[in-house]
Amino acid sequence: MSAWSKQMSRVWQGFSRPAWPTAGSALPKIRLVPRSLLWRTVLLLALLIAAGHFASLEIFRTAQREPRAIQVAQQIASVVNLTRSALITASPDKRLDLLLDLSQQEGIQVYADAPNEPTEALSDRPFVKLFAEHLRKRLGEDTQLLAARPPSRAMWISFKIDDLDYWVRMPRDRIERSEQLSWVGWAALIFALSVAGAFLIVARINRPLRDLTRGAAELGSGQMPAPIKESGPTEIRTLANAFNQMTANLKRAEEDRALMLAGVSHDLRTPLSRIRLGVEMLDGPDSSLKEGMVQDVEDIDSVIGQFLDFARVNSEELVMSKVDVNELVNGVIQRYSHQGKHVTARLRTLPPATMHAPAIQRVLTNLINNALRHGGDEVTVETAEDHGRARISVLDRGPGIPETEVERMLQPFTRLNSARSTTGSGLGLAIVDRIVKMHNGTIRLLPRADGGLEARVELPL
Repeated sequence: MSAWSKQMSRVWQGFSRPAWPTAGSALPKIRLVPRSLLWRTVLLLALLIAAGHFASLEIFRTAQREPRAIQVAQQIASVVNLTRSALITASPDKRLDLLLDLSQQEGIQVYADAPNEPTEALSDRPFVKLFAEHLRKRLGEDTQLLAARPPSRAMWISFKIDDLDYWVRMPRDRIERSEQLSWVGWAALIFALSVAGAFLIVARINRPLRDLTRGAAELGSGQMPAPIKESGPTEIRTLANAFNQMTANLKRAEEDRALMLAGVSHDLRTPLSRIRLGVEMLDGPDSSLKEGMVQDVEDIDSVIGQFLDFARVNSEELVMSKVDVNELVNGVIQRYSHQGKHVTARLRTLPPATMHAPAIQRVLTNLINNALRHGGDEVTVETAEDHGRARISVLDRGPGIPETEVERMLQPFTRLNSARSTTGSGLGLAIVDRIVKMHNGTIRLLPRADGGLEARVELPL
């Protein structure tokens, strides 16, 4: 494995393995792998591009190493041979001028004795070895090659004239490439452009996936998302088409269910009205039986009303407006006061909030009815501002709801028989949950410290 491959392996291991804190350290784990599909794909493509780039560069260097070594050795051998021939053929009085011209014009210096500066053997790099081998083939096996020590960048090459040793000192730029830094710059530019192109391509492919994610989130929150645009590759188009078909089927099933529920509930109210009228007209000594029958009819009518409310929540369009939450709460509590029911309020100052007032009134009514039915006469409604959200809490002193049953109690037609009575349809909290989600809010059923339940609704201001 090459040094570059080992380095890339260590880098990849660093990206794949989270950094754990040392023993006794409170530092959190550092996650180096991106979470999103976009950046994970870009990271993998960047590593692939870098690996391909370095591999192609290594292949290029290996392929052109020997041809370039032969070419450089031929050029240097030609310079040495021409210099040797010029010195042999030149007249003694012209040799000094010749040496000065070589030094000034070509940077080549000739010495009749050993190098007058510290030298060392040439490096053992593959290219230098090939160059030295081919140069000795042209100049003779007894040719000596030395490199001047840094900071001087020169190379010494020996040759003979009449059994006398001479040395040619020439810049190492004749052997080494001077454009290495430019190669690094071009490589970095190509890598940056490749990564940018990969980012644009992956971002374009991921755009439909983001739309699908948004649609799935809306569907999970109880809303029907708009149809996803069916574009992109075949697989993405097929997925978008399947998602659109699924949402259309769910919407149609929801509409059919709501229509059936509303129709059945509406049709039941007429015979119930006749039954109640008949009961009221009955004359008999047992008034308790009559009152029980009237109460049963009222309970059935209340259940039918909840059926209609549950069917109406998904079908109606919520028209939002600025609402004074405290004023809305006071209005609901006053209706209970007129009925002789004791509901108190602890209200704090709140800014106006954007919401659908009738729907929030329905939320308060359902929660207060639940509290009165299951929590006795001690019911309190609190309001406050909490981190930029309006908080409405309905407090009672009933048996409460176990924490493990909270999620189930928000589902339609669900009742907690062990702690609650079996009266009602099991739709009150489901209606509240749907309305709150349509306002982008949350509802939580929390136990109170001294016993009881807190139904906490948080709505964005």
